[in-house]
Amino acid sequence: MGHDHGHEHRHEHGHEHRVSAASDGRYLLVALVLIVGFMLVEVVVAFFAHSLALLADAGHLLTDAAALGASLVAAKLVQRPATERHSFGLFRAEILAAAGNGTTMFLVAGLVVYEAIRRLINPPDVHGGVLAVVAAIGVVVNIAATAALSRANRESLNVEAAFQHVMTDLYAFAGTVLAGLVIVVTGFERADPIASLLVAALMVRAGVKLLRPALHILAEATPDDVEVGEVRRHILELPEVLAVHDLHVWMLTSGLPVLSAHVVVTDQCIADGWAPRLLDHLQDCLAGHFDVAHSTFQIEPVGHAAHETGMH
Repeated sequence: MGHDHGHEHRHEHGHEHRVSAASDGRYLLVALVLIVGFMLVEVVVAFFAHSLALLADAGHLLTDAAALGASLVAAKLVQRPATERHSFGLFRAEILAAAGNGTTMFLVAGLVVYEAIRRLINPPDVHGGVLAVVAAIGVVVNIAATAALSRANRESLNVEAAFQHVMTDLYAFAGTVLAGLVIVVTGFERADPIASLLVAALMVRAGVKLLRPALHILAEATPDDVEVGEVRRHILELPEVLAVHDLHVWMLTSGLPVLSAHVVVTDQCIADGWAPRLLDHLQDCLAGHFDVAHSTFQIEPVGHAAHETGMH
């Protein structure tokens, strides 16, 4: 017999996740407006100042805008209710957005490195004063965007992806301010592409930080904070349970672990109608020790194993 004893928990947790996503959407929109507005200003100034660092920052701002836009769309999709076609809703949209955001960081970093190396060999004239002033304004804009995103739920990988994009730009602008000052004081114009290389390094670092958990979830791997052996041990401690097989734990989205298992119980448990009470015990055990609110158990008598294929 199959039982989904986590239906109420799934409904409540799903509702909370959608409410959180709606709140996150407002902060993402604020950050998006700030980033896009300043990006347009920076592109114009970068061409007049002949600054690769500013263009690199503008390029990263473009990826920030795309990242924030994707995150905003994902936050909207998460709010949609489950349907027969999408029985879990569209919670995975935020993981796909996070993975896409991480990937764009690598792509832009590669372009910046290529252009920085070219300009290290043949440095163009750079207006250091303009560079420093515009980058200083960028620091202020990114602090405002970071402050907005810090109020959102950063346990969501979608929000964390947007936050990492904006934080990387904040560091990049600080480096660009320094490059501009160096050019003004010393005339060392290679400071501009050197700052661009530092921006690229920050992009790669943030990209790795985002892609690893996103791919971990997309591969339906076991959550880092859950030991399957420990879960099995706790289930087997119940006196009615004889064995556990087909035990799977994965993440539907960030902060939303899911578990399913086939639980072999004594014939007396089945005959005496204790299965509902056993389900309560299993649910309490998982919620208490592993914070798993979404669980599905198939309760089986001893002889049922002979009728199953592909057990593991």
